[in-house]
Amino acid sequence: MEMTVERLESIIREAHEAAYIAADKYFKEKLGGRDQFACGFAWTSIYEFEGKKINGNTKIGRMLKKCGVTQNYNRVFHVWNPSGYPVQNVDTLEAGARAAAEVFQKHGFKSFAGSRLD
Repeated sequence: MEMTVERLESIIREAHEAAYIAADKYFKEKLGGRDQFACGFAWTSIYEFEGKKINGNTKIGRMLKKCGVTQNYNRVFHVWNPSGYPVQNVDTLEAGARAAAEVFQKHGFKSFAGSRLD
């Protein structure tokens, strides 16, 4: 199926929803609903679509930009804190980023979660 902006927007929404659900589950089940332990940040990086590297000037790269997905300093597309979960715990945020990466992978993207401590 050909990628369109509408389809890509739907995939991004699906990734955000999956990320929120995964972060919420981790936060409640593993942390008992308390924002505790290591603080940090998490994101989902998107490298390829259907086996082809995504650059900012490719068709899919332009669509990602149109959908609000930014590029980092290495020119890799990424979704910062895809869960939007309101905590500082890095493990919770990373659980969300991993879930988002799985959604992108399911739709033909090469995607991975990343995180760092604060």
